[in-house]
Amino acid sequence: MNETAPLTHRRVLTIALPIVLSNATVPILGVVDTGVVGQLGEAAPIGAVGIGAIILSAIYWIFGFLRMGTTGLTSQAAGAGDADEVDALFARAMLIGIGAGLVIIAAQVLIFHGAFWVSPASAAVESLARDYMTIRVWSAPATIALYGITGWLIAQERTRAVLIIQVGMNGCNIGLSYFLGLKLGWGVSGVAWATFIAEWGGLALGLWYCRGVFTRTAWRSAARVFDTVRLKHMALVNSDILIRSVLLQAIFISFLFYGSDFGDVQLAANQILMQFLQVTGHALDGFAFAAEALVGQALGARARSAVRRSAVLSSLWGAVICIVLASSFAVFGGTVIDILTTAPDVRAASRVYLPYMIAAPILGWAAWMLDGIFIGATRTKDMRNMMIVSTIVYFACVIPLMAVLENHGLWIGMLISFVVRGATLAIRYPALEAAADSKPIAAS
Repeated sequence: MNETAPLTHRRVLTIALPIVLSNATVPILGVVDTGVVGQLGEAAPIGAVGIGAIILSAIYWIFGFLRMGTTGLTSQAAGAGDADEVDALFARAMLIGIGAGLVIIAAQVLIFHGAFWVSPASAAVESLARDYMTIRVWSAPATIALYGITGWLIAQERTRAVLIIQVGMNGCNIGLSYFLGLKLGWGVSGVAWATFIAEWGGLALGLWYCRGVFTRTAWRSAARVFDTVRLKHMALVNSDILIRSVLLQAIFISFLFYGSDFGDVQLAANQILMQFLQVTGHALDGFAFAAEALVGQALGARARSAVRRSAVLSSLWGAVICIVLASSFAVFGGTVIDILTTAPDVRAASRVYLPYMIAAPILGWAAWMLDGIFIGATRTKDMRNMMIVSTIVYFACVIPLMAVLENHGLWIGMLISFVVRGATLAIRYPALEAAADSKPIAAS
């Protein structure tokens, strides 16, 4: 971390590119886990690992606010030169992460029962999925604590460490899944144990990268860590992010449910095309994270011009990525669709809606980048409120659009939500810049 370093294109890329590479390893793990249980020659293990992973991911996703909130608060403390607060934020993030994980472990029976009540599966799949989750859930404290470590490291521009942690964890998971699941014949349980070991190993590696904290005193100062004003501010930031994220997830979940009304072919096509959105999101994450770190540091330093330059440089590179993605989808989208499915009717339907995927990176650019900018500035109340507006507009548009245009209306509604979120956050941006002239947020 170097808050006094010039704000250059190179600095933005140094932060962003390791995150882009780190995100690229995520889908590989899912492919390997599926491939390992797929070698068992039965359908139930594949379904069990898929359902088990989705349920646990959905539960852990609730605590994604810890990554974003920690990045914004830590970057501002770093920009203000408050090293003690940076260390205290590390301790708070660890306490929240480990505490939340222990609560999940304690409530696992109720959680799993509720999950299968909402989404029932066959007896064979449910039994195997429970075996899988019963093992993996014991690494919940490590998984959620890693959200905090990741946010803390990103805030200090230490994204190479984030890359090494992610690659190391996923590499360990892949190797152990193959060894335990296939070589030792443990099947679904072997895949679960592989993930359990990898997640605790990832936490250990993350703590090693944060080892400098433990040579100082602020992280273990109860008065500092449990400071009432700072804890209240952290709680407000995290609760705003949680509400915003739940509303965003509501849009995507409703999209999937609405899509099911148009038949299996349209539903499958939508699922195929959602992978294009996933790629866009993973690619833009790096530059949104760069915005979080740089804007937060600039705001912490009360440097208004640096806030603007951080936002402009990171957003410029985000725009470049969006143009590259849109062009790539236009040229290679059909080929990608053919790779993802062999069903002729699904291929044909996916191509009909491919233009929406070409438009998505361009129309969603502002929303993705401003999310990062506002997280860095911890303007989470604005994020929450603008997400409420976007959600209302989405449902107000998508329902009548679907009645007239069916699945086309569904995709248009999704794109409208991107545009509205970006436009409403842009309206609030001047107030974000102006905050650099006010007193430090953590003291407000």
